[in-house]
Amino acid sequence: MTSQPHTTPGAANSLDALAKRIRFDLDCLNLPSPNWVPEKQSGRGEKPHDVVVIGGGMCGLVASFALRTSGIRNMRIFDRNPEGLEGPWLTYARMETLRSPKTLPGPAFGMGALTFRAWYEAQHGADAWERLDKIPRPMWMEYLIWYRNVLDLPVENEVEVTSVTPEDEFLRLELRGAGAKESSVLTRKFVMATGRDGTGHPNIPDFVSGLPKHLWAHSSENIDFPSLKDKRVVVIGVGASAVDNSAEALEAGAKEVRHLIRRREMPTINKMMGIGSFGFTSGYAALPDEWRWRFMQYSFSTQTPSPRGSTMRVSRHENAFFHFGQGIARVWNDGDEVVIETTAGKTVRTDYLILGTGFTVDPLARAELGDAAGEILLWRDRYTPPAGEESRELANFPYLNADFSFRERTPGAAPWLSNIYCFNYGASASLGKVSGDIPGISDGARWLAYSIAATLYGEDVETHWQAMLDYDKPELLGDEWTETELEDCAAMGAREPTYQTGG
Repeated sequence: MTSQPHTTPGAANSLDALAKRIRFDLDCLNLPSPNWVPEKQSGRGEKPHDVVVIGGGMCGLVASFALRTSGIRNMRIFDRNPEGLEGPWLTYARMETLRSPKTLPGPAFGMGALTFRAWYEAQHGADAWERLDKIPRPMWMEYLIWYRNVLDLPVENEVEVTSVTPEDEFLRLELRGAGAKESSVLTRKFVMATGRDGTGHPNIPDFVSGLPKHLWAHSSENIDFPSLKDKRVVVIGVGASAVDNSAEALEAGAKEVRHLIRRREMPTINKMMGIGSFGFTSGYAALPDEWRWRFMQYSFSTQTPSPRGSTMRVSRHENAFFHFGQGIARVWNDGDEVVIETTAGKTVRTDYLILGTGFTVDPLARAELGDAAGEILLWRDRYTPPAGEESRELANFPYLNADFSFRERTPGAAPWLSNIYCFNYGASASLGKVSGDIPGISDGARWLAYSIAATLYGEDVETHWQAMLDYDKPELLGDEWTETELEDCAAMGAREPTYQTGG
């Protein structure tokens, strides 16, 4: 595990100085911009918000900051988790360090003082920064909490959006939770900054459907790892989440941990990392469907490997085993023992099963959208890949507009879906890696803010036009010049006019 340096004396003062620098930088940039969005009112006299963001993790924070700096101030941010537990970092994320290089700017939105590096060096110094290899996962959460506080982003915790329905030209959001101040709110635009499972759910294979729940868990669930001491554990898969959960079980004292892996070989190359660039971030969304599909399908089929450090965290244990070519044919229980039959004809008995099977994108699973979820246009509705490039997983991704908003499958059936913005993992097939991963998150947030601002302005163009007509604040007061009579040259005949000069 990467060691965390002790906080240096005076770190609090250094963070205070950093906060002052951030405020100064924002002042120099005239940010946040003044509110320019006209106030609206519903037919019942209720004043809607301009934007509601759900998700107070990294995506929701930087999206909200981008919206606020653009002058969209009538906004709310909801997160269903308690304060300090937004996102996966202190819940189901179990890696020791982040995969991303420490030097990436992440959600800093073009401001050096908002980077993890600036925050880290303010507390631990430049030498400690140079010694740091990867960012420890809990420390990343500390940074995000600081980010939220230093920017004064008003996240309302323990508030869940349970239903979204159209009401006139607005959206009605039904709310519940200990932090909810009202049962519902109206909004013009709704941003789903809901992370990895934002347009889907954990991928639970059918083979566990008959297995008692106390014998298995998905890697995204709360797992009692100390209870696995001296027990046999099987982990399905070998991706990052599978490996991290395997390591947790081993470190908790599991008797053995066996990875059952459908693939014949270990994935070793992160193909997306090889093409990451400003050009890819900027150009991907403008590519034809066949190219966007090809990039993503190839990335999915080759699979992103687990990080080297995470994998070695498992393999250094003598009681850890990697079994390739062992897909799952059948699973059942024999009392409190889990019995697994693999596609290679092997039988494995274990005490506990962990599904490292990731998440699936399935807009139909978004209960808050009700029946309208079935009207979201998907990639399978728009594109048929050539032989050899099929992907059931990719086919279920939403086929988004260029501004992150949903499109309706049947014209006229649910036009209000265009007021909902998919700023999460579900956007990656349409727009690239700009709404969930650390490298492109600030670019995505800026893109989202520009898009929403443009839409709001267009919807209110008559109001803005009238404001232009009504504007009457003079810049000149009338005392800046003196009017003079123009001489008529025709009255002088052919004589040239003369000018009096000094001297």
